[in-house]
Amino acid sequence: MTLYTDLVAAIAPTDTGFSAHVSDDWKQGRTTYGGLSGALCVEAALRTFPEAPPLRSAQFAFVGPASGELAISVRPLRQGKSTLFVAVDLIGEQGVATHGVLTFGAARASALSYEEVLCPPVSPANACELFFPENRQGAPHFSSQFEVRKAGGTRPLAGGEPEYLLWIRHRDAAATSISALVALADMPPPPAMALFPQFGPISTMTWSLDIVGLPQADDDGWRLLRTRAETIGDGYSTQEMHLWDAKGRPLVLARQNVAIFV
Repeated sequence: MTLYTDLVAAIAPTDTGFSAHVSDDWKQGRTTYGGLSGALCVEAALRTFPEAPPLRSAQFAFVGPASGELAISVRPLRQGKSTLFVAVDLIGEQGVATHGVLTFGAARASALSYEEVLCPPVSPANACELFFPENRQGAPHFSSQFEVRKAGGTRPLAGGEPEYLLWIRHRDAAATSISALVALADMPPPPAMALFPQFGPISTMTWSLDIVGLPQADDDGWRLLRTRAETIGDGYSTQEMHLWDAKGRPLVLARQNVAIFV
């Protein structure tokens, strides 16, 4: 198994940006797992702009397969006193695979503070059952990189409300960077798959995420992810995704549009 930290450590600079090699255990079918595609974009941006303020938001369009040796190009869109906007393209053997727009922003003094992202009450991760079967039948290759436990909700093909409530964690204990958080946040299959009559292909088209918190010193790596389908129709599903740390502090708020072929 290729650890996350080993994979990103092997990202190499080139004359036009960076190059990356993705092993089969980070793939979904023949293409790179979408969360890793986004994470590679973040890694390349941070290496290009090492003094960038914290990542606040990211939008990714998964426009084609990310296969073969990957190239990553980074260009600034605008830099102000406290913010930096960056465009990143992840390029595979068939052309652009992922286009990302990343927004970095420094903290500023403000009289306002408000938070209404309540973490649902669940059992601790070690008291929850495995989400994928032990023989991993039907699980994508990349999912072996993560520990996944079912804290509530349903499963693919199981019916019920299309919502998952999962404890998820990198198997690589050293994967604690902001890009590792991005790689983790896209981990589960779309909750629309709960309503599938049989397994069928899916393809995430767009992913928008806001980083609202960072892991703290008491962090153990476990994240609680709630994802639910809001609409399913015409071969597409929209879904929301919320991610908290083990103490119930919000980390990521996200949305996806997913193409479904069932």
